[in-house]
Amino acid sequence: MQKRLFCALPLAATLLLAGCNPTYNWRDYSSPDAPYRIMFPAKPATHTRSVDLDGMRVDMTMTAAEVEGVTFAVGTGIAPDAARAQTAVAAMKTALVRNIGAKVARESTPAGPDSVVDIDAVGSANGQPMQLRGRFEAHGKRFYQVVVMGKANAMTPEHVEQFISSFKLL
Repeated sequence: MQKRLFCALPLAATLLLAGCNPTYNWRDYSSPDAPYRIMFPAKPATHTRSVDLDGMRVDMTMTAAEVEGVTFAVGTGIAPDAARAQTAVAAMKTALVRNIGAKVARESTPAGPDSVVDIDAVGSANGQPMQLRGRFEAHGKRFYQVVVMGKANAMTPEHVEQFISSFKLL
C-alpha cells in the first residue's frame, strides 16, 4: 500500500503542476533598451536589427512572444530627430499592414507631435485570414509599435486589449 502511495504522489503532483501551466502566462516586462513596461502573455524574446523605414536606416529592437499562433510584440527605435520619428511611425504601420496584405478597417487620427495612432487591419497570409491590431507612437526621437498579429480566429479581444493597454512609457 505504501509503495502505491509513494508512486501515486509524484504522478499527482505532476498532473497538478501541468494544470497550473496556463496557455496565457502573463508577466510584467521592463525593457532594458527603451523606457517602457508591458505585460507579455508568455516569455518574450528580444532581437535588434537594422531596418529601412522609408529611406531611414535605424536599429530597431523587437521584443515578442507568441501564443497559439498569435504574436504579441513591441518594437522600438531612435530616429535622428522628432520629425523623422513621426515618419518612422507611418513607415512601420504601412509595412505591417502590407505584410499581411491587409486593409485598414479602423485608424485613429493623430492629434499632435507626440500622438498615438491605433489601427485594426484584416488581411490574409498563406490563405489564412489574419488580423492586426496595433498602436504606433513617437515621443521625441524615440518611436514605438505595440502590435498583436495572428490568425483572426485565434485573437481574442480580451487578450489583445490586455496587452496593448498594459503598455506604459516610463
